[in-house]
Amino acid sequence: MLRRPAYPESPKTKKEIEKHINELLNMDVIRKIGQDEIVKIMTPVLITWHDGKSRLCGDFRALKNYTKSDRYPIPRIPHALEKMAKAKYITKMDCMNGFHQNGVKPNSMKLLRIICHMGIYEYTRMPFGIKNAPAHFQRMMDTVFQEEILEGWMVIYIDDIIIYSETWEDHVQYIDRVLSKCTPINLKISLKKCNFGQQELLALGHKVSGLSLAIDQNKVAAVLQKPVPRNIKEMQSFLGFSSYYRNHIKRFSHITSSLYKLCSKDVVFEITKERRDAYERMKYELTNAPVLILPHFKLPFKIYIDAACSQGLGAALHQRQIVDGEPREGVICYISRQLKDSEARYGSTQTECLCLVWALEKLHYYLEGAVFGVYTDCTALKSLLNMNTTNRHMLRWQMAIQEYRGNMTIIYKEGKSHTNADGH
Repeated sequence: MLRRPAYPESPKTKKEIEKHINELLNMDVIRKIGQDEIVKIMTPVLITWHDGKSRLCGDFRALKNYTKSDRYPIPRIPHALEKMAKAKYITKMDCMNGFHQNGVKPNSMKLLRIICHMGIYEYTRMPFGIKNAPAHFQRMMDTVFQEEILEGWMVIYIDDIIIYSETWEDHVQYIDRVLSKCTPINLKISLKKCNFGQQELLALGHKVSGLSLAIDQNKVAAVLQKPVPRNIKEMQSFLGFSSYYRNHIKRFSHITSSLYKLCSKDVVFEITKERRDAYERMKYELTNAPVLILPHFKLPFKIYIDAACSQGLGAALHQRQIVDGEPREGVICYISRQLKDSEARYGSTQTECLCLVWALEKLHYYLEGAVFGVYTDCTALKSLLNMNTTNRHMLRWQMAIQEYRGNMTIIYKEGKSHTNADGH
């Protein structure tokens, strides 16, 4: 149903709606629909809150069902931030009012009509909350700054611009180039949300420097203040937030398995002791997550793998780097997943082989063309490449790892000392 009445509004909500409607009118983001115009489509407005600030958006959920998906790729945040390895200066810029800087085609405006106690309005600029807004804005930004991105000193994530460099002189020039491109297309930057020339700053939910990547504990604190989830929606919200940082968390899939099962169909929502313990454990892991290092793609990598029927598959990607003249080994990321029902019946050697193949597939972004060692507590894994077998799983896995032959060395590490692979 695309023609819907306004939602009931409390006095507080009405006041916020009036404030935002007047602001959007003054910015020419919306226009009021005359009484003589026929309105076939209209969407009620919502007020959402984030960090104590309100935002008005249309409830465009019904419209999404009739909208073709724009498959333009949005950058993966970990890979975007990892490009800043070795950077000594980082600048973050935020596009003012984000999507509102993009226009809307005249024939699409009639689809973007909103209703509230003040009347019916029509968006003339791209609103928040529509299905393809992020992809459309990302495409526009990538097109404008294509040259800068290809030169390797700029990352764009929708309406966030991040500039990084090893020298201050280059950094100043890069900032000037970006700002000079913003002016002709009238792309406005929010100065109060900018951070210029920092060695470390908060970006995309992380504290990032040229050496490391940490969880933004301000984001975590806001989540930890909330009570234990009372329903599936609240639990899904908590798990979605936690999963955003799963690269930082050992045994993520094992810790959260009982919580994910709670969100399954035909499962009664009940917080048992096991689930409460898992919830509290995840809160602890988020608060005490290790600082990750940023990868150097010209240096060798190390992968520590381990598999167990009770805990699933886990791996940790490490690298040894020179920091302040001293060699140091650090974690780049943890990965994990639960075993499928059919996989739980594998023998120990098969499970370790599965873990290796799965880890290589998940970490291919880092490993393609790189030299790396795989550390395992399974002696049989060392001979996997040359093993004579008729087992169809083992044959398929042998084929899967052939592309890494020559660059990969499998190293046995005794179980007691093999503790780095706690990525379950």
